[in-house]
Amino acid sequence: MKKSLSIVASMILAGSLLAGCAGDKSSGDGDGKTGQITFYSPETPDMTKELGQKFEELHGGSVDVQYAGTNVLVNRMMAEKDNPQGDVWYGGGGILPFEAAADKGIIGSYIPDFAKDWDTVEDGIKVKHEDGKYVGTEIFVLGFAYNTELVSEEEAPKTWDDLLDPKWKGKIQFSNPAASGTATLMVLNQMMQRGEKEGWEYFEKLVDQANSMPDSGSAPTKAVSMGEAHIGVGFDFMAYEQKAKGESVDFVVPDKTPILTNPVSIVEGGPNPDGGKKLMDFLLSKDGQQILANWYHIPINPEVESKTPLTLEKVKPHAVDLDIDWVNENYDRVRNEWKDKFQ
Repeated sequence: MKKSLSIVASMILAGSLLAGCAGDKSSGDGDGKTGQITFYSPETPDMTKELGQKFEELHGGSVDVQYAGTNVLVNRMMAEKDNPQGDVWYGGGGILPFEAAADKGIIGSYIPDFAKDWDTVEDGIKVKHEDGKYVGTEIFVLGFAYNTELVSEEEAPKTWDDLLDPKWKGKIQFSNPAASGTATLMVLNQMMQRGEKEGWEYFEKLVDQANSMPDSGSAPTKAVSMGEAHIGVGFDFMAYEQKAKGESVDFVVPDKTPILTNPVSIVEGGPNPDGGKKLMDFLLSKDGQQILANWYHIPINPEVESKTPLTLEKVKPHAVDLDIDWVNENYDRVRNEWKDKFQ
């Protein structure tokens, strides 16, 4: 990423030391303690629990991790809008759910000092909201998992058009765009790159290639690990998690593909805004980023090394421009059209 990220890489460390010396003052009731922080997240429960435990170890207080799917959490925050119960919302398979939530009055504006000097878009990747409604914590790459016992590295698909090769008929899985945000991103990207007419023609062919379209975004990668599919569309960390477990899985970054930050936001009007802000600071610190890296996510803090072969520097040449305004305007319509065409 641009120099601005590396310039501020040490700032959070100094901030953490100062906070440790000065004592915690992040509390909803001003008692000088961190207090309880309610942490909404659809990300891996064991990972978010580990993040909460590390924060408690470093800063005190307690982190109440509440896990649910992204749509469930958004609906919950909408229902709680007049009496918010959460403090921080982290994760949703990339920026799209956060963009859609930005004007709903459920997320507030806060950018940690670590990210204050970032441009809104760095090297074609949107890393924070222009009005401070979210900030990226890690990098997600949409691409192809493949079973290394069934597919060689040389013959694995390298572009989205390669998925249409007749040799993959009945051997591909991707998740259902009517249910999965991962697959919705795949569809929206192709519509933006090809235009809608050619985009729908592409998916008519791709659907014919698939042996299954499960609802879960991670299911195609798991199917690849079990040999139920040769190729699965998903995010990079899904493949590298399976590979770390000893499964015969590897990952291809397509020539041009969506590369997104996975964000965190403060909940508007939450009961412990100071504690929530401190938790957001922690997620961008070396300690928080190391946990994300240990779970095979690509860290955004340049002082933390990726545990996978992928780094921000390696993947950013593959990034496509995503028209966020178009996505916000057409997200629901495109999903509904998918249902009409393919379900």
